[in-house]
This record gives sequence, C-alpha cells and structure tokens, in this order.
Amino acid sequence: MVYPAHVRAMKKALLVLLLSLCAVAAAVEPPSPPAYGVKMVKTWIPLKDGVRLAATLYMPDGAKPGEKFPALLEYLPYRKDDGTAARDYPLHSYFARRGYVSARVDIRGFGASEGVPPEREYSAQEQIDGEQVIAWLATQPWSNGNVGMFGISWGGFNSLQMAMRKTPHLKAIIAICATAELFHDDVHYMDGMAHVDEFELNMDMAQGWSGAPDYTLDEKVLGPRFDSPPWSLLYLKHQHDGPFWRSPVRPYSEITVPSFLIGGFLDGYRDNIPDMLAQTTKAPVKAILGPWNHTFPNEAAPGPEVEWRDHAVRWWDYWLKGRDTGVLQDPKLVVYMRHWHPPAPNLPNVPGEWRREEQWPPANTVSTRLYPQPNRTLAATAPEPDTHKLKYVPSIGVEAGFWWGELLSDTRPVDAFSLVYDSLPLQEDLAILGRPQVLLRASADAPQANWFARLSDVAPDGQVTQITGAGINGAHRESMTEPKALEPGKVYPLNIEMHVTSWVFPKGHRIRLSVSNAMWPMILPTPYNMTTSLELGGADGTRITLPVVPVKGAAAPLFAKPGPSEERKDIKSEGFPWPGEWKLERDEANQKTTVYWKGKDASEYPWGKETDFEALTYYVDDAHPETSSVQGEAKSIFELKDRVLMWQGHLSVTTDRESFHYKYTRELYKDGKLLKTKTWQETIPRDHQ
Repeated sequence: MVYPAHVRAMKKALLVLLLSLCAVAAAVEPPSPPAYGVKMVKTWIPLKDGVRLAATLYMPDGAKPGEKFPALLEYLPYRKDDGTAARDYPLHSYFARRGYVSARVDIRGFGASEGVPPEREYSAQEQIDGEQVIAWLATQPWSNGNVGMFGISWGGFNSLQMAMRKTPHLKAIIAICATAELFHDDVHYMDGMAHVDEFELNMDMAQGWSGAPDYTLDEKVLGPRFDSPPWSLLYLKHQHDGPFWRSPVRPYSEITVPSFLIGGFLDGYRDNIPDMLAQTTKAPVKAILGPWNHTFPNEAAPGPEVEWRDHAVRWWDYWLKGRDTGVLQDPKLVVYMRHWHPPAPNLPNVPGEWRREEQWPPANTVSTRLYPQPNRTLAATAPEPDTHKLKYVPSIGVEAGFWWGELLSDTRPVDAFSLVYDSLPLQEDLAILGRPQVLLRASADAPQANWFARLSDVAPDGQVTQITGAGINGAHRESMTEPKALEPGKVYPLNIEMHVTSWVFPKGHRIRLSVSNAMWPMILPTPYNMTTSLELGGADGTRITLPVVPVKGAAAPLFAKPGPSEERKDIKSEGFPWPGEWKLERDEANQKTTVYWKGKDASEYPWGKETDFEALTYYVDDAHPETSSVQGEAKSIFELKDRVLMWQGHLSVTTDRESFHYKYTRELYKDGKLLKTKTWQETIPRDHQ
C-alpha cells in the first residue's frame, strides 16, 4: 500500500519521536546499588577559631584504591553519640552502602563538639561553622568535591539556610519537615502567636549537658554550657517579626541549590513546600507532600508509609555523582489527596491516593467562595448584612490540636464555643488542594484579640473531622513586624491563609467553617475579657475561598514500600515523648481549666542507660484570662558505670495583663547530691501578645 505524503511524513515524525524517547529512556541510569559495607569513623572537624566539631562519618567499606565519594551532611545539636545514635545508623548507613560518605556532625557547644552553645537556634555562628564543615568534607582525600546536605526538622532548617548562602561545594539539599519562616511557622510563635511546648523544655536543659560517653564534669567544658542562658527566655523577648527572626535567614528566592522538599499535611512546617514551589527560584525544586506528621516517610505515623531514601539516592546521584537518574523528568510535586476519615487520633493509615502536579498552585484550581449566612449556613451567594457576636472563652481549643496538624478527636466541643457555619449537604464529591483563604470582617471590644478559622468535614451522622485551619494575631493585621493594638469596636478586614491541605469531601457531607478567639493550649490566651463581632454581608464581606480541584488527578509514580532499616545492636531505645499523655481537667464551678502532658523515653548504650522525663501543665481561668500559666519539668538521668548524673530543668511562664513572668532553673545532680544550679528570672512586657 502506498500512503499519501502527509501520512508518510506523520509516520516518520512518530518514528523519530519514538526513537528519541527510547534514547532518553536508555540514557536514564538506575540509582546506585548497595555495593559497599559500612564503617563508622569518629573524627574532628577543625574550625578557624580553634574549636573542633565532633563528626561521625558513615563510610563505604570495600572501596577501590583511589575511589572518590560525594559527602552528605546532617548537622544538628541533638547529640550524635546518645540522643540520635539509634536513628542515625539506619539513616546514614543506607547512603554509605550506596557510595556516599554520610557525615553526622554536632553543632558547636552540643554533644561531643567543643565550644559554647550559640545564643539561639539557627545562629550566624552555626551557619559560619557549617560553611567550614562543608569545605572540610569537600577537600578530604576520599571526596569527589561535591557535598549534599539533608535532615528532618532542625537538619532541614539549616539545609535551607545553607542553600541560601551559596556555599561553593554545596551542590544539592533535601529538607524534610522544615521551614525558613522562623517567626510565623516555628514552635515559638505559631501563626505569630505565643506558644510553649516540650521542645522548650528539651532544648533549654540540653544546653547544659556535656557529651557522651564520659559526660565530663570538668568546669572548663561543663561550666560555659551549664551557664548558657535558656533560649526560651530570648525568644520571649522578641514577640513580633523583624530583624531578630529574619537574620541571618534569607528569602527562599536566594536559594540557588537544587532542593528536594518532603513534608506532611499533619506537620507544623508543611507550608514551606507551596511557598518554595511558588517562588521563582534559580535552581530546580521538587517535592513530596504526604499525609504524615513530623516523621520520615518510611516510618510515618499515620501512614501510609513509603520509601523515600531510594528517591534521595536518585537525587544525590544526579547532582553529586553526575549520573542521569531521570530526576529532572520527575513530577514537580507528588501529593497525597486525603479522603474523608472519621475523627481518630490513632488512625493507622489515612485513606487517599497519590497524584502529580507540575506547577503550584495546580493549573486546574478553581477558587470557590462560600459566604457565612445569617442563619449560620455557608452558601455561594453573599448575604444581606448581619452581625454575629462571640463571647471569648480562653480555655477552648484543646480538641482542635496542638500545632495545626495532628490527628484529632471530634472537634464538636470546640465548635460549641465558636461561630459555626455549615454548607448544605454536597450533591457530589468535592476535592480541595492548596491553602484555603479566609477573610473575616471582625471587631473586638478589647485592644488585643486573636482570631482562628478552622475548616472541617461534617459527616451525615454529625461527626466532625478537622481538615486545616490557621490564626491571626489581631495586632498583626497590617504587619507582623510593626504590630498595632486594636481600636475597640472598629471593624477590620483580617486575612487568614489556612495551612496547606488536601481533602475530598464525600457526597452528602457538609463543609464547616468555625471561627473562635482561642486555641488553647496551643496558643497562650490574650489577657482581656471581651466579646468579638463578625460582620456578614456583601461580596467583599466575611468569606472562605476554597482551592477546588478535580477529584481525580494525574497519577503519580508508585512509591516502594519501606525497605528494611539496619539497626545498631549495641543500642536499645524505647518510647518517645510526643504525643505522650494528655489529660484535660475542668473546674466548672470556678471556670478554671488545666491540661496536663507528660512523656518518657529510655535508651541503653554500651556505657550505660539514659532515661528522660518531661511534663507540662497549662492553666487558664476563663474569668481572668490574664492569669494563665505554663509550668514545665524535664529530667534526664544518666546511669554510668561509676556514677549517676541527673540534669533537671524547671520552666515557669505566668502572665498578668501587662507582662510575662519568666523563670527557668537548670540543675545538675551527681549520685543524688546537687552539684550545680542556676536560675534565670525576668519580667517581660507583653508586646501585643
């Protein structure tokens, strides 16, 4: 058969395309296989000022003579020889077996590293030291000159920060559960409002420890650490955004290093992913956003668990070894579309499916507005003007979460003290992916107030599953850098960008918007009894805008199930403080509420045993919101061969209308006898908190 000329041309073009695709496929290399053994080498990294940082190198064993390897850096204060020793080995050995020297380094003044702790997290000193660590790793005899940096939480934070500094040998990063928005997103001021949790207890006490395994009591080493001021005191003195929180951190747009981001919808730092995807960056960015909390995806709670280390190796191979593993053809974002589930704090797996997106916001997003109505419903049409008032109850919020993300019980107890607006039952499934936007036209009869907006799914049987939310400090309505008191009675437009989420509302369910002025104990109470008002009506009135997407999206590449992780046989660990134990106690007659939290963990090492205890008590008086308090106790016991050492920390933050009253005591006991103690105590004026 003789085809027409245009058909022959089309067949030829298709053949050329097919051959080119085959050529691309053939050029893609598989990730580096586990071809090596693992050897651990402890060493010192010298800094220019004479201080040495302690490092453990997880090195490929069985290398050929003269073989060179890239280096990977995880850089933390969390004490590599005790605090993270059990989890470090399975993580770093995975990469060592695949041809990387994976370095775990304690920052200055922590663990086995020398020096005095920096005055704060993510300090300029930490970053200057980090540049020297990267240069050292790049110039070792075994190094090919390329360094990658990675980590979860703190290690992800400083990976982002080092990527902003344009450090010459740093070629790529992987940041897991991390952010660079220190004031708005970190644990000290959530959404710009004061927060205290067990992280404060842990870090303030850990500053005063000497390093494993000897835990020296030499005053030259121990003294400067024990006497270093608690970081929580410094943070309480900086109650709004500005130079303290912005320096030395730079904008995301400063990042020139290829960045692989991993996060979870239940993690407090999830918003970093859409923030970076939306930036015009000078380097590739790819991301995975799953249904997880603050954990590695291969050991996530809740699940589904997936393997991520194989994706990390593909990433490192491309940028550090020059092997084309196809990462540039990967989806820009692989995201988990969560489906409805009942409120369940211990849900083992979140239902849903993975989808791929090539841009942010997703190209097919439709912004859909819903307006609160006078009859407490949500509808697509703007209502006639109306005013809804809400009496401030400082003690509400326990059931709605501790950092905008964890799986929760039913939130109806919180909604009972909120302004609540429900849609009619949905006529078909509705999916959202992104950051819902809320505009509140609100006023208060007090000079200080916070507002919180929460998005929930109401099932036909009445169960309420919270999806996402966010809050705004009323004083930050124009600027978090220059807060201004509210003018009582004046109506302000308050823009709340909820935290990024995904969700499929099933047919027959309702969409709920809840608005309140308290989220305690996540946020410390504002100090005034008050009533707030919400103004409805008009196209520019109070509303929520949902990022609606098709229920079915483009299929994502399949993840492997988590592979086995190697464990150190000489270390045994059990338990971890979070989520610990929560108890709520209400004195109904006197309008007083107390929340108790406690956690415990323990580890056994070749040199002895460590046991850690932490407890927090939150108190608020609904009749007198100015008199709230947080009391914290932390204790770490080290049972060594020749002695027992115990560090203790006692934190107290109490409030009145004008001030925070801060007290922190650090103690060290040897064989039951008090050896050292130091107390910091200050009264700090409230600065629009």
